Amino acid sequence: MTEPLWTLEAVAAATGARLDGEARPLGGLSIDTRTLKVGDLFFAIRGEARDGHDFVRDALTRGAGAAVVSASRAADLAEAGPLLVVPEAEDDPVLAAMRALAVAARTRTAARIVAVTGSVGKTGTKEALRHVLAAQGTTHASVASYNNHWGVPLTLGRMPAASAFGVFEIGMNHAGEIAPLTRLVRPEIAIVTTIEPVHIEHFRSLSGIADAKGEIFAGLEPGGVAILNRDNPSFERLSAHALASRAGRIISFGEHPQADVRAERIVMRPDLSIVDAQVQGVPVTYQLGTPGRHTALNSLAVMAAVHALGADLALAALSLAQLRPPVGRGERTMLRLPGGEALLVDESYNANPASVRAALATLAGIAVEPPGRRIAVLGDMLELGPEAARHHRDLAESVREHGIDLVHTAGPMMAELSNALPAPLRGVAAPASGDLLDAVVAGIRPGDAVMVKGSNSTRMGRIVEALKARYGGATPDRAVGRPG
Repeated sequence: MTEPLWTLEAVAAATGARLDGEARPLGGLSIDTRTLKVGDLFFAIRGEARDGHDFVRDALTRGAGAAVVSASRAADLAEAGPLLVVPEAEDDPVLAAMRALAVAARTRTAARIVAVTGSVGKTGTKEALRHVLAAQGTTHASVASYNNHWGVPLTLGRMPAASAFGVFEIGMNHAGEIAPLTRLVRPEIAIVTTIEPVHIEHFRSLSGIADAKGEIFAGLEPGGVAILNRDNPSFERLSAHALASRAGRIISFGEHPQADVRAERIVMRPDLSIVDAQVQGVPVTYQLGTPGRHTALNSLAVMAAVHALGADLALAALSLAQLRPPVGRGERTMLRLPGGEALLVDESYNANPASVRAALATLAGIAVEPPGRRIAVLGDMLELGPEAARHHRDLAESVREHGIDLVHTAGPMMAELSNALPAPLRGVAAPASGDLLDAVVAGIRPGDAVMVKGSNSTRMGRIVEALKARYGGATPDRAVGRPG
């Protein structure tokens, strides 16, 4: 019989809650009735738009094991089913209870814990770590990008006690957000992928972003390891934060000649990359099942973490060949058009100047035969502050450098890019992503490679959905590359 994730008695002890109703084993934790599974413990946290207490009855009807509710709402929900009633607090008392359960989850496990942050590449790096460590032991990791004030404690609370490894993504929009989360996670290893002008409108400079990302070292376990990008200009500043923490050592990665985990050669192919690396003096060659130089460089951080954990480096190298891009972060689909096929690259999850340049470089590496074209469909990059228009215009250089044939844009900021491009490269410049649907769907031709990218709230994903709905599609077969 499978051990329950938690018992209600254990949750009550961890959170200081009062149990009203019959105790039942719990299979998981949930904050969303749309994804709730039978046996989940439902936390009625307050969101920006809705209060989870309004969904408690629905959660219990759907089979929730119990619901965690605040004392002020318990009387209204007394007949709904089993409740864990938590005392009122200055902030959201249910969220406070979820944090308390996260503390208990971290205390009870002997798992080796890795935390990942960075301006770009943290989700991909987290997924790569999940992938390679899962081949070496039971691995628990953040779902999607659950990296904020509710996502991190929820992920911790969901971690089975017997996990061998835990991988946590930690994000931020403002200074001071990472420190309390990393103190919950208490990582043995903390990775900062890179520092770029992301969320720059909330900071005075890149140094401010580096300082905010450097908060991840505040939660390091004594003697822990800080893994830093040696190629990034913020390396020295981040090193100072690591040295001021309880870190026992710093491991650097990148192409820099002094990097501890160094890429000696990166071979780019349309569907994969091949990396020749030195990992703390150990030569390792591996194939990476996702294309893109940025992904290859972040794989060095993965190998650094594997080495620091004392895990099997050779097995990790083999596992990376089977890695696939997450949905919205480079997933590829062959679209079936009348007269042939076109390739869709879904980068729609999010966007900032660094990630758009990386996506354009990856698009440039896709072979197209005339009359096929490389087409970029780009939505606004948000939270770039007063220099937002310039950041968008500056992408024109990357478009030209990488030989992109046509650029469609959505949003007032991306219109700045469109205006900066030569006339032959300008596609449709629309006010919003919905206004681009017809032009992109109708304009694609056999042989084209189309990449879609934009900040999350620009909803560029609906263009991806429209293309798949119109032309169907399948994940392309992948060539097996060899070092060359």
